Amino acid sequence: MLQKDLPFSQTEFDRRLELTRMAMEDAGIDLLFVTDPSNQNWLTAYDGWSFYVHQGVMVPMEGDPIWWGRRMDSFGARRTCWMAEEQILGYGDHFVQSTERHPMQDLAGRIYALGLGSVRIGVEMENYYYSAKAHEVLTEMLPDATFVDATALVNWQRLIKSEEEIAFIRKAAKISEKVVQTAIDKAEPGLKKNELVAEIMKAGIAGVDDIWGDYPAIVPLTPSGLDATAAHLTWNGDEMRKNEATFFELSGCYRRYHAPLCRTVYLGKPPKEVLNAEKAQLEGIEAGLAAARAGNRACDIANAFIGVLQKHGIHREGRCGYPIGLSYPPDWGERTASIRSEDETVLEPGMVFHFMPALWLETWGLETTETILIKETGEAETLCDMPRKLFVKD
Repeated sequence: MLQKDLPFSQTEFDRRLELTRMAMEDAGIDLLFVTDPSNQNWLTAYDGWSFYVHQGVMVPMEGDPIWWGRRMDSFGARRTCWMAEEQILGYGDHFVQSTERHPMQDLAGRIYALGLGSVRIGVEMENYYYSAKAHEVLTEMLPDATFVDATALVNWQRLIKSEEEIAFIRKAAKISEKVVQTAIDKAEPGLKKNELVAEIMKAGIAGVDDIWGDYPAIVPLTPSGLDATAAHLTWNGDEMRKNEATFFELSGCYRRYHAPLCRTVYLGKPPKEVLNAEKAQLEGIEAGLAAARAGNRACDIANAFIGVLQKHGIHREGRCGYPIGLSYPPDWGERTASIRSEDETVLEPGMVFHFMPALWLETWGLETTETILIKETGEAETLCDMPRKLFVKD
């Protein structure tokens, strides 16, 4: 029998499958086809860099899930999925990037063979990995089936983390502490940004003690000066300069689980406006954390934070956070609830968010964030142990 290094217990995978099927039943779905690699992993443990070709997991209402993908990747599925080998299906390479045929033709044939060619099929319509062409071909090949938009159906089942998952996020948090501390320690005028990022990535992959580092779903975001007025810039070969702020948006990753952590370093003596913004931000974070408790809503966190900023005369729009956990590129967010003023999702124990109360102003940016765990009682726990402040290197 093939030996597998499964990340979780079978009881944990059974829990996930049960939650998913309950949601399928509520949505009137007979067969769910999941293409998001995070959802594939969550359901089956499949872990491979193969999401650039068509692949997915079929979840019928009975029996084990079925992983389907490129034949050469089916061997990786046999190594990583918890299901038996007969639940792993592969299509030939003649389907890959062909202008004459499409992998969804193979998938349609598999669905017919399962006797499910005329049922209600749920697909993730709003997903990076399910293309318009894939949907067109699949619906043409299955004319008797009814297709249902199942976007985020599995994602919502992932919102409350199990104890096994939380243990992984805590390990990721240890790596996050290391990579952020590395960034702060190494940052100095004259250091090329790409050289700094090399040290950050090395620290993340090396991990901490026996906690090995996986690749994070987002590359290091490390903009300086005017670049730090934007949220999602990466790095270049420029040297770091005096009298500039650089924020580090980073995360450790352990077996695909993340714990994002952001801090900002200022090389020189920060001006008064930066220190005033820091004071407002830190006060707002405290208010947000106080509101981050079971029974409150996601909007309560955002409104508490924004209320403090308004008191200090700072205007901020947009989300202040999102759920995190298991993820693949290009994002470590789970794309469900949001910490923003209009989101009334009730907070429950086991939810984990990246509380992201960053400030992007006209000439500089200030990111100080926390990965938080909603507890049974009291305010949320911050999972990373890192001073919450603007780091000044004068």
